[in-house]
Amino acid sequence: MLVSLPIASVDWRRAFRIIRTIYPPIDLFEDIADPADWEALASSEAKTNPRIWEHLGRLDLIPPERRVAGQGASWLMAPFVHISADRPGRFTDGTYGVYSAGNSEEVAIREVAHHHGVAMSASGEAPGWTSQFRVLVNAINIDLHDVRGLAECHISDDYKPSQALAASLRASGSNGVIYRSVRAPGGQCVGVFWPDLIGIPVQGDHFDFHWDGARVDRVRNAGTKAIFEL
Repeated sequence: MLVSLPIASVDWRRAFRIIRTIYPPIDLFEDIADPADWEALASSEAKTNPRIWEHLGRLDLIPPERRVAGQGASWLMAPFVHISADRPGRFTDGTYGVYSAGNSEEVAIREVAHHHGVAMSASGEAPGWTSQFRVLVNAINIDLHDVRGLAECHISDDYKPSQALAASLRASGSNGVIYRSVRAPGGQCVGVFWPDLIGIPVQGDHFDFHWDGARVDRVRNAGTKAIFEL
């Protein structure tokens, strides 16, 4: 399977990722300190702030040479260090991180709105406007394994086949995958396996999601107040 997968040269001037706004920047990632020294610096700070390791996440999952530092680096590092088996994705079982992004803002919105709706339903939340999200924008210029032709990687709510393939690809040295958006027909998405493969994103618009009790049905631009029906 791995040998037969084609490689696609992905060159997107703008890739879009959407995250919750509740997550603050991580000072250590934003600093100019050498990423190889992060554990030592964190250990020193932990003497007065015992929760520092919780804040930083699983640094051990990212080799020092693959870490990214500087302004905005928190947004790039976060999906790789704040991982959990309780939050798996289409191309990760939650034991390692993936930077997921879409080739348009609408693709990113529809993908995240679906998963936010699943979470809202699971927790029995009352209808109404919910969490605010921010858009991250960066360029993607990288060779990725092309799984757009594999039906098993695009099953609506069964991620086991795509997770198994992604784990094998990552272990074999793959940069990541390009795939078809399942929530936005015609759109495309990427899942990148390491933070040093793409540029640090910049912040775009903010959006509020509306939960109608069954799904996220509307999205509101927090700046313009324009409503986008899903």
